[in-house]
Amino acid sequence: AQNPTTLIVFLGILLLLLISMATFRTPAVALMPDVTLKPLRSKANAVINLMGNAGGIIVLAIGSVLAISKVKNAYISYTGVYAIVGGIMLSALTVFLLTVKEPKWAAEMQAKSIELGLDKPEETVSGEKRKMNKAELKSLVFLLASIVLWFFGYNAVTSKYTVYAQNVLDKDATTTLLLANVAAIIAYLPVGMVASKIGRKKTILAGIVMLFTAFFVGCFLTASSPSWLMTAMFILAGVAWATINVNSFPMVVEMCTGADVGKYTGYYYTASM
Repeated sequence: AQNPTTLIVFLGILLLLLISMATFRTPAVALMPDVTLKPLRSKANAVINLMGNAGGIIVLAIGSVLAISKVKNAYISYTGVYAIVGGIMLSALTVFLLTVKEPKWAAEMQAKSIELGLDKPEETVSGEKRKMNKAELKSLVFLLASIVLWFFGYNAVTSKYTVYAQNVLDKDATTTLLLANVAAIIAYLPVGMVASKIGRKKTILAGIVMLFTAFFVGCFLTASSPSWLMTAMFILAGVAWATINVNSFPMVVEMCTGADVGKYTGYYYTASM
């Protein structure tokens, strides 16, 4: 209160950080549909989410080792944590730049899509952009609205979860979130395979039912609740969120031609953020 400059500078840095994240994340994720055949995109997105959760687990593990989530350490310096995570990200970026051959892989995917009849030559990355009809536009709007709502609901729960875990469940928030993340990682690839069999829409609806069940039961859990029930709900929530996440992004980019993949990836992340 006596020195508002600190808060203003912090907010400025946070804004730059979020812009930087969006700047590299959207084109990085758009690379997947650029180089992946349409029927395989749920599985490929499962791998993307798998790696994202692996990164989340690494950060949670670092936080657990450094005990940053404990109440007594609420005001410790985070410089070491930022330095470690920044080093990991720069290492990953170096590997990405040295190994990913985007133009070559995209050309191979386009040729294969045309060969298999999945795309027409004019719908490839170098082709003309196609306008949506009213029915397709309506579907896209409803799909993006659904993405807004389920991210809205999920974040409404998880944003205050740390406080809830400590004060109501008497659990370490980092450990329980780690459990949910591990469950999600195990579920990603099977979920992608299930979606290939029964369809993405049905798979997402099943994930929403599971997530609602986990959160609804969680409303009644206390520190005296059975540990097995808590564990089961954390695992169910992780699997459910994996089920929803794996299939929502491919559904959005499925509605566009190759030339618009980057733009539709932007639509997806705008909705999710």
